[in-house]
Amino acid sequence: MIRLLHTADWHLGASLQGWPREAEHRAALAQLIALAKTRDVDAVIVAGDVFDSLNPSAEAQRLLYDTLRDLRAACPRATIVLLAGNHDPAGRLEAPRALFELAGVHSVGVMARREGALDLDAHLLAIRDASGEISAHLFAVPYPRAADLPIAGEDVAGSAVVWGARALYREAVEAARARIGNAPLVLTGHLHVAGGLESEGAERRILIGGEHAAPPDIFPEDVAYVALGHLHRPQKVGRESIRYSGALIPMSRTEIGYSHGATIVEIGARGFVSADHVPFERSVTHLRIPAQGALDMAEIEKALAALAIDPQTPDAARPFAHLAVQIDGPAPGLKSEIDSLCERFPIRLVSLAVERPQRAEAPQAALTRLAERKPLDLFREAFEATHGVAPAEEHLRCFHRLAEEE
Repeated sequence: MIRLLHTADWHLGASLQGWPREAEHRAALAQLIALAKTRDVDAVIVAGDVFDSLNPSAEAQRLLYDTLRDLRAACPRATIVLLAGNHDPAGRLEAPRALFELAGVHSVGVMARREGALDLDAHLLAIRDASGEISAHLFAVPYPRAADLPIAGEDVAGSAVVWGARALYREAVEAARARIGNAPLVLTGHLHVAGGLESEGAERRILIGGEHAAPPDIFPEDVAYVALGHLHRPQKVGRESIRYSGALIPMSRTEIGYSHGATIVEIGARGFVSADHVPFERSVTHLRIPAQGALDMAEIEKALAALAIDPQTPDAARPFAHLAVQIDGPAPGLKSEIDSLCERFPIRLVSLAVERPQRAEAPQAALTRLAERKPLDLFREAFEATHGVAPAEEHLRCFHRLAEEE
């Protein structure tokens, strides 16, 4: 029996509306290291998006190296694998490979080939159990770039990109089986698999530079486990042994309700046994205000006061607030007014959703040519459609002044 710790989507160096998140990351990574030690894992798989950007800051890189050092100290014998995701600078993850190897860390940024065939020495890694015996193997596949995929012929039906991804994984498994036989095999991937639930505003459907999602059957049935990255919600896709571990911390308003953490996977001689997602405690609270619906402007101050947050709370520990307000009519200066109000409370406002009452749609007018309409009438209609009320005299004066300048 071997035990894996599957994690992904660390997004080191990320911020929320300019607020740094290093303290959150350090707290979550400390829990990850403690989990790896407590469960005595045989391997740690980081399935992509280690960094949040292609040009990570020095602080983000330092945090990665600190984490790898502490992880190795906590798990002296574990196989540790870093994979590049679509956010990662693949070359920068591979550049320190010689130093990583001294620490027993394997970093895979791109697909490597030798004489046209996949380089098994770069991608196929042994996983040893507590006795030192090789009990499984890992084929490390990073985010697949266009150059990594086999080229589909003209007779291929459907998406050539999905066909290429399927062919890549088939080639990887066949090459691995030629070397390891029927031993348990673990695959990795950083891509969007059809059926996975996305986070609005935080993720997009990716395979290669576009809106592609691969079906879960691109992963052969005889694979013991598939450790995925990219989607931030922990979930299985297709079958129990194909899973996203999810992100370490919430990356957007839509992720407040997720159970962020890491996944512990057990694999026996005959393949997949179990997967247990372990949630982490958040070091910083994320609040949706209100929990449902939206507040009127007059209700915001009372709602913030009701939170009863200690005003002496350090900046780095103050809750992130996602505020929803309901506005009926034009609201010039709304953001400034809300910012000024929130500054009086120990919170960090990171998103503002403005909702307007739904109005019954007017009967659709007969189509007319634009040349037959007066500019002032168009302005009145557009203003009322946007703000829910007719333009005031000051708005009309501004319109006339701009029209004269034109």
